[in-house]
Amino acid sequence: MTQKVNRPLRVLVAKVGLDGHDRGAKVIATALRDAGMEVIYTGLRQTPEMVVNAALQEDVDAIGISILSGAHMTVFPKVVALMKEKGMDDVLLTGGGIIPEEDMQQLNALGVGKLFAPGTPTTEIADYIANWVVTHRSF
Repeated sequence: MTQKVNRPLRVLVAKVGLDGHDRGAKVIATALRDAGMEVIYTGLRQTPEMVVNAALQEDVDAIGISILSGAHMTVFPKVVALMKEKGMDDVLLTGGGIIPEEDMQQLNALGVGKLFAPGTPTTEIADYIANWVVTHRSF
């Protein structure tokens, strides 16, 4: 981490849509907890609205969406739009799953943070979130 924060970082981990494969999301949630973050896991079958509302209620620093269903080009833009609508400009939206590199680049251009492919070391994901949050949020 680039700087010390006097509280645990808060991360919401979500599964959006009908994608019922949650093992990866649970592994990430556990790894982020092990890295000292507070993790809120929303469970399966969330809508973009549910995710953004939960993130607002929980006052999170970051939202991580796990998506394996192929709906990433629908889900991420919708979440970005809702976050902008709610003024969540200093909250990281990141995620991972089965997302082609070309789609990752398009989503990054829309404002989505780094997206991670299966097999990425969990420490890399935790470090990315921590560094982004301390760089972009005021404490």
